[in-house]
Amino acid sequence: MPENIEIDQLNLLIQHAKVDWVAGVTSVSELSLDHQKRRLGYVPSEREESLEERVKVSLARLNLTREAIGAAAASFDWRNVNGLNYVTPIRDQGGCGSCVAFGTLATVEAKFRIQRGNPSLAVDLSEASLFFCIGPSSGASCSGGWYMTPSMNGVKNTGVPDEGCFPYTDHQQACAQCSDSASRATKITGWHTISNSADMKTWISTQGPLATCFSVYGDFYSYKSGIYKHVTGSFVGGHCVSVVGFNDAGGYWICKNSWGTGFGMSGFFNIAYGDCGIDSTMWAVEGVLETGWLNNTRVIGLWTIDQNRNAWAYLNGIGWRKIATDNDNIFFDLLRLLAAAKEGNRPVNVYQDNGVIKQIYVF
Repeated sequence: MPENIEIDQLNLLIQHAKVDWVAGVTSVSELSLDHQKRRLGYVPSEREESLEERVKVSLARLNLTREAIGAAAASFDWRNVNGLNYVTPIRDQGGCGSCVAFGTLATVEAKFRIQRGNPSLAVDLSEASLFFCIGPSSGASCSGGWYMTPSMNGVKNTGVPDEGCFPYTDHQQACAQCSDSASRATKITGWHTISNSADMKTWISTQGPLATCFSVYGDFYSYKSGIYKHVTGSFVGGHCVSVVGFNDAGGYWICKNSWGTGFGMSGFFNIAYGDCGIDSTMWAVEGVLETGWLNNTRVIGLWTIDQNRNAWAYLNGIGWRKIATDNDNIFFDLLRLLAAAKEGNRPVNVYQDNGVIKQIYVF
């Protein structure tokens, strides 16, 4: 370990502190301190809480969190909702301080699957696009890191294409997206922060994961399992992850990291409520704007009302989508085709622009 603390010694310190986690050799524990720092990258702006403020707020709120738990302990985990996993696979940011992009997009990807009600939805967004194309205008770099506000705004205002459009590598890259990146971009409808632990749990259990950032200390790199709580080691830097669940009985958040599957529990970790500033503020993705082709789906329902061009179609596995209102001809042609597809139970390809049906092909 960089601070010359042997694993056995660290586990003794953990036992003496009477906390419940296990240290061991991980994919990052044996790296030099410089290379460990490169695995971080959250540097809050003046408009975001400092890492020190986050720690103070989380600790101050911890007793309130305990009182709110009471006797009715609860838990939730988006990796296992009635046996279904809505969380996308673990990624590895490597030696680039791009954790903000990874924490943001992990949260967006899970939200997309949840919004569609489809845990198998193939969604893999380009961290390289977010970090190396959108990020530089607000200071993002491998050596300097980034912060959450422009990351969330970037996904909302510009959008991020799929990984195949701009594959990620862990060194400073020039923006080199595919030529059709704009048409392949995924955008979010909006985002907001949550600064109340009870509201965080409500959001997670009903809407989806939350992005968060926290202070990393030397012992965290050797986390293997259990409920992490800082025991020893100096402050290293700030890091961002996606919170995919919680457990009141154990008093911890369940987090998806971006250090590969060789860290923690196959890339995930549990962290105690109130520790390291983890729950001072979290970032919520409100929804995902949908643009592109939806192939081989079926029209399950149609809804309309006596208002000018106000009709919706329910697509199997997708949900309700508004029918385009560009003009009467387009509106009624689309409505006629959708009604025919529903009546005949025929598959359709539908093009939607920000969730609005613009074209349809009936088979």
